[in-house]
Amino acid sequence: QVQLVESGGGLVQAGGSLRLSCAASGRTFSMYAMGWFRQAPGKEREFVAGINWSGSNLYYTDSVKGRFTVSRDNVKKTVYLQMNSLKPEDTAVYYCARRNGPDTSWSMGSFDYWGQGTQVTVSS
Repeated sequence: QVQLVESGGGLVQAGGSLRLSCAASGRTFSMYAMGWFRQAPGKEREFVAGINWSGSNLYYTDSVKGRFTVSRDNVKKTVYLQMNSLKPEDTAVYYCARRNGPDTSWSMGSFDYWGQGTQVTVSS
């Protein structure tokens, strides 16, 4: 059984920064790509950032490129999302998720384990 636990969310002013963490249980963390998603009130959950198993390939949705950085520490079994220059439109619940091994897509259906989410609120 895999468990993912996010932390690091909170309230921040526009232009500020937050660092989200996602700690994973299980022995095979380093074998899987990981993703960050977010869901704002009244909107569908969307892909934010992804990282392959080794950390050598990074992927971002256009709206966060240049502001967010995804990384991972396979020894600590943790994936991170550094968020800089935050905007009010970044306000959402942020989720980390583990991608199913054979899949190569960053769509939600390719992810088999999800965390409970952490709230990020950016005030203007």
